[in-house]
Amino acid sequence: MTEALGSTATPESGRPDSDSADATSKKPRRGGKRGKKGPLARLALFYRQIVAELRKVVWPTRSELITYTSVVIVFVVVIIALVTVIDWGFNKGVSYVFG
Repeated sequence: MTEALGSTATPESGRPDSDSADATSKKPRRGGKRGKKGPLARLALFYRQIVAELRKVVWPTRSELITYTSVVIVFVVVIIALVTVIDWGFNKGVSYVFG
């Protein structure tokens, strides 16, 4: 029965062969073009990416914005009323039980 220990790149004996020793002696990559830029260049790239993403956004029309805003305000008022009624009920219940 085969065991599921180790990586599939290692030989069955568990010892690395001579080819893998050469592969580990290579220097790691720095991250391509982005790793070579300075902090201001990276900040400029980040800003350009933000502007590019904001251009992709489908902005709501004025009427949609008014509709969405009114729905949110009505929902918040309803939830506030519900919490107020529940709080009032608990207050009356506690006053009744504890005097």
